[in-house]
This record gives sequence, structure tokens and C-alpha cells, in this order.
Amino acid sequence: MTVRNWRGRQRRQKSPESGTGGVPAASDPDEGTAVAPDADAELGTKMTAVTSDIATDPLDRALAERATLIQLCMYAMDRARSAGVVERLSEGLSDIGVAALRPDGTRFDPAHHEAGGTLPTDDPTLDGVIAETEVLGFADRDRVLRAPVVTVYQLRTK
Repeated sequence: MTVRNWRGRQRRQKSPESGTGGVPAASDPDEGTAVAPDADAELGTKMTAVTSDIATDPLDRALAERATLIQLCMYAMDRARSAGVVERLSEGLSDIGVAALRPDGTRFDPAHHEAGGTLPTDDPTLDGVIAETEVLGFADRDRVLRAPVVTVYQLRTK
């Protein structure tokens, strides 16, 4: 049987016995314009069922969007040149439970801090104490989002 495609060209429709059922051959771009209506309906029904199962819960979506905004604010704070901008971003994050971590003066703990460098000292009481924070860390309530990168005092060897 001969059928016209959307371009007006004639093409031969394959018989159902050939096993193709109107599915296009990989080498023929004009094939495939005549898919059986039942196959479309079946595919559409299955696709609808799949997409409705995947539909996200509004709470999950809001939490994902919150996490994305927090990451964006952290990125902006890392690159901000103005102390006022950093302060405003820090206040905004603090209002939603995200704290900037600046552990200056506390004892270095590799489980909570990342060492970026050392600073020699002659004072034994300062050995292992954080001298300064190189890169701010962040915690969302009790969950650390990013450990702070710090410089640690190290006792000078004589």
C-alpha cells in the first residue's frame, strides 16, 4: 500500500506482518510519520503514569530550592569584595539557620576544620590553635555544609 507523508512524497507502508508496525527504519527519516494510533495511546498512557509518579512533593521541592539558594549565597560570599555585602549575606543566611564558621582562636580539629597552612610560633600554648580562617565554613543548623579552611599555629622547632 502507498501513503503520502507530510511532505507530499509517496512512500510504501510496511505491512503489520513485517514486524515493524510502522516504526521508522534508522536509515529512512521519512518513515515514522504513520505510527499506529493504539501505540501512541499506549505510550501516552504509560508516560503519563510515569511522570505523575515522579512528580515531586512540594516540601521536597522547597527544600531542594533552599539548598540551591544557600549554595548560591555561599558562592557570593566567597567572591564579595564589599564588607557590607558579606555582612548582609551573612545576616540573611543566619536568619534561616545557616551560620558562617570562623573558628579563629580555637584548637584545630581535623574532623571539623581543613588545614590550609601553618604559621610558626615560639609560644607552646598556641601550638595547634587556629591563627586565622582563610575560607569561611558554613553549617546549616547542626549539619556542616563546608568545613572552614584555616591556618594553624605550629611550634617552631629549634
